[in-house]
Amino acid sequence: MIANPAEEIVEIVDRDNTPIGAVTRRIMRQQRLIHRASYILVFNRQGELFIQKRTLTKDVYPGYWDLAAGGVVLAGESYLMSAVRELREELGVSGVKLKLLFDQYFEDENNRVWGRIFSCINDGPFTLQTEEIDHGRFIPLSAIEALNTSEPVTPDGMALLRRLPQ
Repeated sequence: MIANPAEEIVEIVDRDNTPIGAVTRRIMRQQRLIHRASYILVFNRQGELFIQKRTLTKDVYPGYWDLAAGGVVLAGESYLMSAVRELREELGVSGVKLKLLFDQYFEDENNRVWGRIFSCINDGPFTLQTEEIDHGRFIPLSAIEALNTSEPVTPDGMALLRRLPQ
């Protein structure tokens, strides 16, 4: 992992999710370029979702609750490689079976991203990456909409939540 995330080289894609180049994360954010990201929904055996409170230093959605571990796909990485790497970096989880759920395009004023959503089952304990996650907890899926009315949840996470069977 690069010491300065802004200097990571990120895969850039078009609206059809076709790779068209690679730039630093800083340029990707400055120019609002479409990029790829992996999202891993981590459920416990009771079916609750592990959510993470993003640090205030994150480059997008700082301080929001995140429904998924994951992050940008680096140049030369597949979605699966990114998911495995991000799960290990952010939660200290490795060796779990990842289930592919779906792909989704999401766009708002801060973010334009093609995401590949995976899920896995893991009860923890987790080793949280302190640079990215303040804390986390398991929550029933049915409680996330209510949480979002009192504390912000990442909008791309809310979009994928609405595609999950409840």
